Amino acid sequence: MNIVLYPDAPLRKKALRIEHFGPELARLAEEMVEIMMNSDGVGLAAPQVGISRQLLVLCEPESDPVCLINPEIVEMEGNAYGEEGCLSLPGLYASVPRATRIRVLAQDCDGNHHEIEAHDFLARIIQHEYDHLQGIVFPERLDVLTRNALLEEWSAMRNGMRQDSTVTT
Repeated sequence: MNIVLYPDAPLRKKALRIEHFGPELARLAEEMVEIMMNSDGVGLAAPQVGISRQLLVLCEPESDPVCLINPEIVEMEGNAYGEEGCLSLPGLYASVPRATRIRVLAQDCDGNHHEIEAHDFLARIIQHEYDHLQGIVFPERLDVLTRNALLEEWSAMRNGMRQDSTVTT
């Protein structure tokens, strides 16, 4: 599995619900945690590795990894800006507004239902990754001028990546 770069599929569409649980799903979550950790990320959603399913993994610093399947944010309050980046837009950062407290309903890899209340940084991580499951990337949470400037910067960076990867003989 590799991390998908914006705007490649399936980053731009809503992910499908997961209906089947078990060891295969747990292995996928473990692989995603490994990719996230190796990329120095704190969260990763299945669309970011090319899988259009509602699964996300996250790991706050000094905590154990968590997997949320079919998450639904059912309550939000507060608002704060915080610096965000994204493994699908490497090298791009912006101050993004997010709720400071959320309540989430989700399932684990065995299909068990859980309710999570998250605050501050954990709430930010979940909202960022949840957005990926909805086909939204963080620049879309910014005002239009900032978003356009950021996406222009990303386009130039991505074109530079492509040129660096071509071999000239």
